[in-house]
This record gives sequence, structure tokens and C-alpha cells, in this order.
Amino acid sequence: MKLLVLSNGHGEDRVAVRIIKQLQTVTNKLELVALPIVGKGYAYTKANIAIAGRVQQMPSGGFIYQGGTPLWQDVRGGLIQLTLEQIKLVRQWGKGDGVILAVGDIVPLLYAWLSKANYAFVGTAKSEYYLRDETGWLAKTSRIERKMGSVYLPWERWLMSREACKGVFPRDSLTTEILGQWSIPAYDLGNPMMDDLTSEMELADSKCLDILLLAGSRMPEALRNWQQLLIAASKTIDDLQSRSLEFLGAIAPALDLKPFIELAIEQEWQITGAKADICTLTKKNTTLILSQSNYSQFLQQGDIAIAMAGTATEEFVGLGKPAIIMPGEGPQFNYAFAEAQSRLLGCSIVMVESPELVGKAIAQVINNPEQLQQITLNGKRRMGESGAAFRIAQCLQNRLLKE
Repeated sequence: MKLLVLSNGHGEDRVAVRIIKQLQTVTNKLELVALPIVGKGYAYTKANIAIAGRVQQMPSGGFIYQGGTPLWQDVRGGLIQLTLEQIKLVRQWGKGDGVILAVGDIVPLLYAWLSKANYAFVGTAKSEYYLRDETGWLAKTSRIERKMGSVYLPWERWLMSREACKGVFPRDSLTTEILGQWSIPAYDLGNPMMDDLTSEMELADSKCLDILLLAGSRMPEALRNWQQLLIAASKTIDDLQSRSLEFLGAIAPALDLKPFIELAIEQEWQITGAKADICTLTKKNTTLILSQSNYSQFLQQGDIAIAMAGTATEEFVGLGKPAIIMPGEGPQFNYAFAEAQSRLLGCSIVMVESPELVGKAIAQVINNPEQLQQITLNGKRRMGESGAAFRIAQCLQNRLLKE
């Protein structure tokens, strides 16, 4: 069986790779290629998965839905031509005997439907938690949103309910339950974001407090975010003088580490050790470790995060840990995104207006055992347990890959 995997973002690519690896364990009769709609598909390349067509990094990093300048920059950068090439490739795929797995949002889902091939959809971008929780609608949910009935809009539900759609895999149980109100083959199998991640949450007074810094994966935004995170780190050192602190900077592998180090040096951090993709710095008897190869380890080691990222923040919260977030300039992590992330992740998130407020927010969270317990339960409920990629792969084998 031939499978084309579509995804539209760095986090979505990583989710797709996890599912692909599990598919390769449940069937040995699979020929597959991937098409990253946004970016260059670094996660696929790293996993030695063939890329089907031309890839190109757009100026907006994939956030053209905001319109205005990001959209115009992408149009000037060749977005229209790239999109036409991608649609042509997908339609050509549909003329054969292959099937499609779409990972992300409506864009790969629409491409899959346009192919006229059978397809399945892993919905990573949307959750009912944006609009409601287990007790009902959130206060901020508008009358129009309530009238729509779901975070997935009618046209998205239409694409998921087509006969060619053999399976839909929402990111949480609540979303699966709501989609079950329509003729959609939705399966509650968990969230692949949490695969291969385990938590060792402990905030003992005698323990060094490990603070994870998450700047995002798209340039130049990640560097602007990093500047704010460094300010927050310095303020936290001043506000938590009674605690031993260590900062862990998880920098995306596709980025250049050098400018992140340079910005730290500008803010009076001094290099004490450096290798190819790891740099250790110190300031006021506090250590800052920057690494491009210890992402999973840092997620597990961190006690609390200062975060300006999408998928990485969700994964950290899914381990039952708290995150302090603050809005940046965008195009991704602006105020609207941060506010939406607060709704998605509930009490696990504390949003502050500026980096100067981060230290006090951390102190309040780590000194509240009841809040930490609630955060632990909330994160695991909203993000699920590990093993979802394997469960999804088994379902895909039965529903999509039958010859």
C-alpha cells in the first residue's frame, strides 16, 4: 500500500513522524512519502523519510491566516506557485492506488479531500477546550461559536464526514465526544504529542529548581522571544534569591544556535563551556544550558517552564507541569495566541503581561501544593497518556491501509 503523509508545521511534522514509525512496526507492506506543506520538513529528513515534492520556507512560518503583512510576504515569496504545485502533486497521487494521512488543520485535510483518494485525519490544531471544558461553555466563548456547535467549523466537519475519510483522530477525549454528534468516524486514541515523554515532577525545597525556556521554532520570531525569555530569567533570579536555579534553553535543531548565545552574552551571561550544539553559561551563580539535542530530556527535567511556543508548551503541560507564558510580537506567539493557549491548557498555564512579572508568578505557583496537584491532573487529562501513535497506527492499518 502507498501512503502520502501531509502536514503543515514543525510540530505537526514531528507528530506525523511518530505515527509513521509506529506504522512501520505494524506493517511491512507500506511505501510512504511525506509532503510538508509548511517549511522544509526537517523532522522527516532527520527520520530518513522521503519528501514527495518541492519544499520552501515561507517568511510567515505558516501563519498566513492572520492576513496582512505575513500573507503578502508569503505571496511575494512564492506561496501561490508552491500551493499550486502541492495541489497538483496531491491530485496526481489520487489517480493512483495510494491513500493519504493528513496531520494538522484544515489545509492538509482539504488537500486530502481534493486528491479523491481515501484519507484519514489527525487533528492537532483544534480542541474543544478552546471553547468549553467538562462542565460546559467557557465564559469567553461567543454566541456565534456556541451556535456553530464545535471548535471544528461546519465545513471542516463536512470534510471529516466524507465517505473517503476513513478515520479522524482528535487530540483529546472531549473533542472526540463532541465530533461524535455528527457522522464522523472519530476515534479517541490519545495525542501523539505525548509519546516517548514521561514525567518526574518533584519540587522539593532542597532541590535545584529547573526552569525550562521555550522560544519557539520559527525565525526570526524565536530570537525575539528569546530576548524576552532572557529578561524573564534575569528577573526570576532576582525574585527567587532564596532558591537554587538552573535554566534549560531548548533550542529547535533547525535553528542557528549562535545568535541565541550572542543575545545571552549581551545580557551578561558568560560562557563556561561549549560543544557543537550545547553551550553552558553562568550569571549570578546561576547556570543556563542551551541545547539543540536534549529536548526530551529538558522537558522531563524541567520543573516549570517560561514558554513562548506552541507544541512544546503543550507537551510540557501534558507531563503535568506548569508553564508561565507571555505574549510576544508574533506572528505566532502574540496576545491572541497566548490567550487561546490559556484556554486550551486551562489551569496549567499562568499568563503574564510582561517578562518582569514572570519571577513572582513562578514563586506563587511553586509555593502552592494544591495548585500543583491540580495542574498535574489537568495536564494529563487535556493532553493524554503516551502510546497514541501506536494506537493510531493500528487503527489506520485496519481502516485506511486495507488492500
